[in-house]
Amino acid sequence: MIRKLIGGAGAVGLSLFTATAAFAQEAAAAAAPTVDKGDTAWMMTSTLLVLMMILPGLALFYGGLARTKNMLSVMTQVGAVACLAMVIWVAYGYSMSFGNDFSSDFLKQFISNFDKSFLKGVTAESTAATFTQGVAIPEYVFVCFQMTFAAITVALVLGSVVERMKFSAVMIFGAIWLTIVYFPIAHMVWASSGVFFAMGALDFAGGTVVHINAGVSALVAALMLGKRIGYGKEIMAPHSLTMTGIGTGLLWVGWFGFNAGSALEANGSAALAMMNTFVATAAAALAWMVAEKLSGHKASALGFCSGIVAGLVAVTPAAGNSGPLGAIVLGAVAAVICYFAVTKLKPKLGYDDALDAFGVHGIGGMIGAIGTGIVYSSALGGPSGEGWEMAHQLKTQIFAVGTTIVWAAVGTAIAITIAKALTGLRVAEEVEREGLDLGEHGERAYNY
Repeated sequence: MIRKLIGGAGAVGLSLFTATAAFAQEAAAAAAPTVDKGDTAWMMTSTLLVLMMILPGLALFYGGLARTKNMLSVMTQVGAVACLAMVIWVAYGYSMSFGNDFSSDFLKQFISNFDKSFLKGVTAESTAATFTQGVAIPEYVFVCFQMTFAAITVALVLGSVVERMKFSAVMIFGAIWLTIVYFPIAHMVWASSGVFFAMGALDFAGGTVVHINAGVSALVAALMLGKRIGYGKEIMAPHSLTMTGIGTGLLWVGWFGFNAGSALEANGSAALAMMNTFVATAAAALAWMVAEKLSGHKASALGFCSGIVAGLVAVTPAAGNSGPLGAIVLGAVAAVICYFAVTKLKPKLGYDDALDAFGVHGIGGMIGAIGTGIVYSSALGGPSGEGWEMAHQLKTQIFAVGTTIVWAAVGTAIAITIAKALTGLRVAEEVEREGLDLGEHGERAYNY
């Protein structure tokens, strides 16, 4: 009888253990993130849209604004530095920005994390979380998406230094700048242990990471490099506003991948970002031309293109953090302020920001990042919930903006100094007068 009881108890225990193990496995399977094919397809599309923003979008936009003799050099610099960013991103940039979280302490945010160098541990099976619990996308897709952000940001900086900076200096500057400026800021804003992320700073698609970073860096680089020969004395009009117009259109279309793609899913948040990217941009284009007219000038094609970019820049941090009405107001306000920064502030201070990278991206990024703390309010159509305080959010936004400005300025000064020590930084006077197309690349954009 005792043997039968023991045997029965053992059988029951075994069956309970088996059932418990099976339940645990089912629970683990249920908890594991599921890769959504629709979200994955959208994110792959968004990644290609951002690539289109660089080549041909930004290359044509910037190239058209330059003089004929520098057209190819601008396009080559934009493309080459973007390619450099992609290689560095795989080597260690992704690891520094999104590697295994090591600390939420502010002072430790800048400790290099190389656990995922050369994408160690990233496989076809590894996943990256989205904003919906239990839903994921392949990690390779997330790596590629964020890689295009790094590539376009460093290319944006070049807008202030074209027509006078050596190609070798551009490449050295780009490598150093990405390492000490872009990757740390990207970690602070978008990594789960990032100090700005933990504070609740709102940056949906890169107002601080991309535009303030690039704009402030562009200003510092332009000041350190010096003015172009003849600046303020010779006419330096864009050689092809037609190409700039084409580039603007490509930028706007690509920006939907930039903004709506930052939702990381094909859902309502992406739809909101898409809507805001339409209306903020449209309002900004119109507002810039109105500002031109009220200032005594004709509404221009260049103003139309500049307004579009200003609106896109301003709505980037607010894309999924604002209602359509807030986005319209934000875009229009940013366009007017950027207009005066470009037409009044720059001439008054006398700096040579060749293609207005600071005036549009820097100023527009600041307006957008701080303004996001306002338009996020549900009273203005934003997605804020109960208990949200605008004053607290504005303090957080201003802290993130201020820190980014200081970090970008100091890092850029270091990168420019090193590039100058290694290459001399600036082309010879005869090369600048002849044009960088021939002097740096041995080619002409146009052969008549």
